[in-house]
Amino acid sequence: MIAPCFVEDALACLDRRGIAREPLLRQAGMPATVVEPVSAEQYGALWLAVALAVDDEFFGEAARPMPRGSFTLLCHAILSAKSLEQALRRALRFLRVVLEDPYGELCISDGLAEIVLKDRAGPRSAFAYRTYWIMVHGLSCWLIGRRIPLRRVDFRGPPPPHEAEYRLFFGAPVRFGQPESRLVFDADFLKLAPIRNERALREFLRQAPANILVRYRHDAGQAARLRERLRSMPPSAWPGFEELAAQMRLPASTLRRKLRLEGQTYNDIKDELRMAVATQELLHGHSKVGELAADLGFSEPSAFHRAFRRWTGKSPGEFRREARKPVPRSPGEPGSATKNTL
Repeated sequence: MIAPCFVEDALACLDRRGIAREPLLRQAGMPATVVEPVSAEQYGALWLAVALAVDDEFFGEAARPMPRGSFTLLCHAILSAKSLEQALRRALRFLRVVLEDPYGELCISDGLAEIVLKDRAGPRSAFAYRTYWIMVHGLSCWLIGRRIPLRRVDFRGPPPPHEAEYRLFFGAPVRFGQPESRLVFDADFLKLAPIRNERALREFLRQAPANILVRYRHDAGQAARLRERLRSMPPSAWPGFEELAAQMRLPASTLRRKLRLEGQTYNDIKDELRMAVATQELLHGHSKVGELAADLGFSEPSAFHRAFRRWTGKSPGEFRREARKPVPRSPGEPGSATKNTL
């Protein structure tokens, strides 16, 4: 689900041009005032409607507009690449030609790949950088057929009022106020070969951009089976890896290898699920931090604090306070008469 704040950010593109919001919201199946999370499909429909209205697939957030059809051409440009590294370098060059600013550079060092955004006019809004990351990361995951776990996401400029939603959206440590915007992941993924063809691309484009708005998931495979199994039981009851492999009727070495081929580890999957539960509870629930730590299977609250800080860069208490802090709105600003639900 996509938070209302991201809908508001997308609609700002219309406000700057004096274009009425309501018809496009109706077209995307949304109410006139969005106060609840919307589906990726609805947000994708809104993205397409806005792009049609302003002829810009980047919401007017770059130095130059990204004319309608640019994303499709980008997909065709990278389809014949021999490796993800080659595909990414092509994609970054393409986006630099189209957008001018911001533009990305791929840097590889110490086993990490970093897409560093340069912006001569920056810093731009966090929403602008988020839109760039959505396109580049989502397309990369689809191209190789694997989720690429993120190590870190940095944003140039101050945190937005809805900072907590950015941390939840990326599922990785997010830092604001950094010298440069960057997205970091393991460099080993760059060696992987694309697995898609023209037929797969046609199907992908029929579902875009909704299918790049959520972190890539395998529809099948051991990681999906493992997630389903873990979701069926409380985190405090999750088994060790050897026991889990036995439950799945697989040798532990085989399960480990299959997960590795899907770009996953057992610990990564557990962290991902725990983080999702923790952030949702801290955003919307009432459990005390100690109770939440026990529910998530941590032996003591301090272990949960360390893990949560590693995931988000914040302590659980800081995350909850910042997430629930009211966002001030100036009189007459769109949405000023509605209650902030972030």
